[in-house]
Amino acid sequence: MKNLTSSAKAGLALFSLTVSPLSSAIELYSQGEGDDLTKVSLGGYAKVDVRYVNGDVAYQDYWVGNFPGGEATETSHTGFNVKESRINMSLQHGDVTGFVEIDFYGGGGNEVISNSSNVRLRHLYISYQNWMVGQNWSTFMPLKAIPETLDFGGPHVGEVFIRAVQVRYTTGNWQFAIENPETWGDGDTGEPSSALGLTGDEADPDEDTPDFVARYNYSGDWGSVSLGGLLRKIDQGGIDEFSTSMNLSGVINSVGKDDFRFQLTVGEPGRYAATAMTTDIVEDPVTGETVVEKTTAFTVAYRHFWSDTLRSTAFYGGAETDVTELRRAHWGVNLMDSLTDHLNVGVEVGNYAIKDKGIDAIDSNYLQFSAQFLF
Repeated sequence: MKNLTSSAKAGLALFSLTVSPLSSAIELYSQGEGDDLTKVSLGGYAKVDVRYVNGDVAYQDYWVGNFPGGEATETSHTGFNVKESRINMSLQHGDVTGFVEIDFYGGGGNEVISNSSNVRLRHLYISYQNWMVGQNWSTFMPLKAIPETLDFGGPHVGEVFIRAVQVRYTTGNWQFAIENPETWGDGDTGEPSSALGLTGDEADPDEDTPDFVARYNYSGDWGSVSLGGLLRKIDQGGIDEFSTSMNLSGVINSVGKDDFRFQLTVGEPGRYAATAMTTDIVEDPVTGETVVEKTTAFTVAYRHFWSDTLRSTAFYGGAETDVTELRRAHWGVNLMDSLTDHLNVGVEVGNYAIKDKGIDAIDSNYLQFSAQFLF
């Protein structure tokens, strides 16, 4: 990525802002130095998507690993969407930084009159020296390996993609974290115990052990690789055992400014991987017992620069489960350009397919146009 022009750097901001909220921001205030330094920054982007979906899988603003509606749905739908747009602010006092970011995927509104969307909290955390505490991307999530796409987040079905409230410590190439535990699939509410109107009887009675993540990151002139490990205690639905999973990812530099990105997740990641594809625990259709699901998920992506600002990414992501035998995939290819240092435009075509056991294979194609103003 060395020697990129300023336009090319701005052109990469869609990827950068997805994984690193502080990568592009306007400095509103700065005074003092050292321990007396006070700095306030504002960042984010406005993004407008126009998306057409046609096929047997119901329309979604972006694909994840789920099965919308749970059955084949004849679909031909065009949607206009600005909800991915986001605003963030950071406040630094010496070595301490606080960061908060919102977007507009919180639901609400309608397309009849107001078209309103509620604000949703994305990140809120505090950083001090080697420590980070608060809500942030999970330490198990390999941020650098996410492809540059117009469909928000890329091929979620093949990725680790999750935010969590956590305590993280970084030393050299190592990261260690304890993160909020949550078992999905045991029939609980999935809401925090502090949720409005949620009684103690409705909150999870177990989940007494935080999830533990360790990650090792290594980089060089050739690119970077990362290996993450996840250890969780599953103590819901009659199960009381530890589950493990691993993620191997990387970005390998290619010809010129091109790069190849990949990630592979194996084990029992549950809700951490293949976004919304499978619950943590499932019922074995043969024995009727409740068991921890095993999942294999992967993505590959190649990005090619046609010029300093014009580039394309071709990507594929897929996942399958062991017990429930779910199998889903997402591929796409795009063309993106930076018209100015702060304005990106692009077009993407792709396909989301479901080939679960026991159903006829179904899929939907999509065509998406996007414009993004960075600030």
